[in-house]
Amino acid sequence: MHKLTFLLSFCFSLSTAFYFHVGEREEKCIIEDIPSDTLITGHFKTQQWDFGRHDFLESAPGLGMFVAVTTYSDEVLLSKLYGPQGTFYFTSHSPGEHIICLQSNSTRLVSFGGSKLRIHLDIRVGEHDLDAAITQAKDKVNEVSFKLEHLIEQIEQIVKEQNYQRDREEKFRMTSEDTNSNVLWWAFTQTLIFISVGIFQMKSLKDFFIAKKLV
Repeated sequence: MHKLTFLLSFCFSLSTAFYFHVGEREEKCIIEDIPSDTLITGHFKTQQWDFGRHDFLESAPGLGMFVAVTTYSDEVLLSKLYGPQGTFYFTSHSPGEHIICLQSNSTRLVSFGGSKLRIHLDIRVGEHDLDAAITQAKDKVNEVSFKLEHLIEQIEQIVKEQNYQRDREEKFRMTSEDTNSNVLWWAFTQTLIFISVGIFQMKSLKDFFIAKKLV
């Protein structure tokens, strides 16, 4: 099975929206750096290339999309087949990089007519679906309440991101200090070795001259 994986790294943000092109049998993966206990919402839409119109169709009829989310420790957070467009959710259990992969369920080989796909992907970090909640609100009070809850969620997510980045900076600083300390001790050890070798060579040379009665 023909499989091609591209890895795209994105800086952590509350929302990442983009689109990319991929073959029917190709897999596309992105890497998101996410704090722990964070809700991730992903919206995707698939468009199929039309050879007759030389343009992308509004959708990809008959195609589904596999969505898989894993961590670098091989923990599977999501593995599900959707339609040509849909919404997926998952919650991170630990901080770090998470791999989000998408691949169509096409059974056609690339060499036998597999076409090109355009996939629109919108990844939202730490947000619930505000629009859906507002449409269900029965009055203005509920609408304001939902918006306020949404704003509080965003503030909490920003604080969580800041704490996560602060922890990463602290770990990096400690690693840098340990490395600098090791380099300093190694330089000191090398200096001691050179001095010891020099003293040994001078003593050996002196003993040689004394043995030959040159001094």
